[in-house]
Amino acid sequence: MVALTNLLLTTLLASAGLGAALPPRIGSTVIEAREPELPVSGRKITLPQQKNPRFHKFNGALSVYKTYLKYGAPVPDHLVQAVANHLGISVEEVHNYANTTANARRDQGSATAAPIDQSDSAYITPVSIGTPAQTLNLDFDTGSSDLWVFSNSLPSSQRAGHTIYNPSKSSTAKRVNGASWDISYGDGSSSKGQVYLDKVTIGGLVVSNQAVETAQQVSQSFTAETSIDGLVGLAFGSLNTVRPRQQKTWFENAIGQLDQPLFAADLKYEASGTYDFGFIDPAKHTGDITYVPVNTNPGYWTWTSTGYQVGSSPFVSQSITNIADTGTTLMYVPDSILRAYYGQIRGATNSQSYGGYVFPCSTEAPDFTFGVTDEATITIPGRFINYGPVTDDGETCFGGLQTSSDVGINIFGDVALKAAYVVFKGGDSPSLGWASKQL
Repeated sequence: MVALTNLLLTTLLASAGLGAALPPRIGSTVIEAREPELPVSGRKITLPQQKNPRFHKFNGALSVYKTYLKYGAPVPDHLVQAVANHLGISVEEVHNYANTTANARRDQGSATAAPIDQSDSAYITPVSIGTPAQTLNLDFDTGSSDLWVFSNSLPSSQRAGHTIYNPSKSSTAKRVNGASWDISYGDGSSSKGQVYLDKVTIGGLVVSNQAVETAQQVSQSFTAETSIDGLVGLAFGSLNTVRPRQQKTWFENAIGQLDQPLFAADLKYEASGTYDFGFIDPAKHTGDITYVPVNTNPGYWTWTSTGYQVGSSPFVSQSITNIADTGTTLMYVPDSILRAYYGQIRGATNSQSYGGYVFPCSTEAPDFTFGVTDEATITIPGRFINYGPVTDDGETCFGGLQTSSDVGINIFGDVALKAAYVVFKGGDSPSLGWASKQL
């Protein structure tokens, strides 16, 4: 019975998702993921998203739980209790799961990104690694900087359902002697392993000596979600966990091949979106793109919003330093903002039993506007903030805005990013560009 309970918990935790992804095109022509590699010079690629036919019932508390793990934040007791309540198990069983990991022992082009569940909580993209190509479905994440994959070094029980990378089957793979990687999560679990250099192709664009981190141990929250075979980190290399020498991200290595040193996210609400690498598509946004400086010292795409507005209420000037993270589903902001927002929804409450703010599904949530500069703003429609029902009767819905107080950092996840065309500009002076678009 305990094994069955752990399997259920593992599956539901994995379905909460961590990330988002990218897809394929050169110019305006959509191409297949197996298109021949592109010449090395000013390229433009578009990676379109597609919905995943697999369906997993989500729960808001699980999504919040995953965010705490990702950012290494201690999980509050009430959130653990909310997960336990949802699954009908004890808190001890949740903690037992949290401390269990998969042990390490042997036993311009195109791609497609598919959301893991109906709440846009994670996206996947086919990525080709090695020679001949081994294609894995990876999760693109601007909130991390490691490209790690399920590999043949994992025990067979942990590989079940996943496509794995086997460096011994690639003629271009080279082991980085003495190098290892280790990502620790807030629940005490970790993912870690060895490091290889190999050819990595995304949308026809090739990086010949990309660090590919092969998993020998994987947190159980990843092993059960067979849609995801690893992650592609798109934050800055200073966050990379490879030791003794950190490695560059795929974007940092590919940047010299692109027309412009940038990628742009056009995420969608319950629909297919795209990522553009090396160019900005004017058809995907309305009006001007407003750029703001990025503080790269933490290693994230960190910037400062100028304030917020709830519905038609007056705009409140307030510096909100945050991370733009495609790998996080919800939006995490200070408690004062949550009180202002949910105070306008009749019946909304901060529920410990559900693990966050909830409100009646029959109630229309107000729009939420955040400032990019003193002149430019982005408005998130209220429907984006309704994450979906948390009860079988469909009467209570989980809010897309949740507290950042325990996580320790404000995070503008997919709830915010889907409301704009967002440009992640690298190079010597990194910046973020925000533009309104048709929603």
